[in-house]
Amino acid sequence: MGSDGGVLGDRALAVLSGFHRWVIRVSRGRLGWRIGRLVTVELHTIGRRTGLPRSAILSAPIVEPGRVVLVASKGGADRHPAWYLNLADHPDVVIDLRDGSRTMRARTATPEEKAELWPRVTAVYPGYAHYQQRTRRDIPVVICEPRQPDGGGRD
Repeated sequence: MGSDGGVLGDRALAVLSGFHRWVIRVSRGRLGWRIGRLVTVELHTIGRRTGLPRSAILSAPIVEPGRVVLVASKGGADRHPAWYLNLADHPDVVIDLRDGSRTMRARTATPEEKAELWPRVTAVYPGYAHYQQRTRRDIPVVICEPRQPDGGGRD
């Protein structure tokens, strides 16, 4: 386990993410966009403290034409992943998928939305349920929806 209770420490996660990004690049996008039943995405955020662009390779258990659902599990760590803290402060994001980029607005699912989504999320990847059991924090489910033309989104 990582020092904060996660399966992997921050450094190991960064190495794996870099390797995954490398596989996508050297295969010219032919490999790396799926891990089992999960779709792989690259999430682009703005750093909450630095204001600089940040990116993270993530698994998305639900990808639909009108939304992408992410899970801020960090492997069951006791603290939220940096990407989640970034989008909480700067909800306008870009998500890269195999078929292109989507400009979206991210928000944490309401408790009712999470209750509806969680069975679908854990059906795709049961590991999320194990991560939730491993930590005291409520693992956020993030809903990313297309940005409205005025730059806003649903509040």
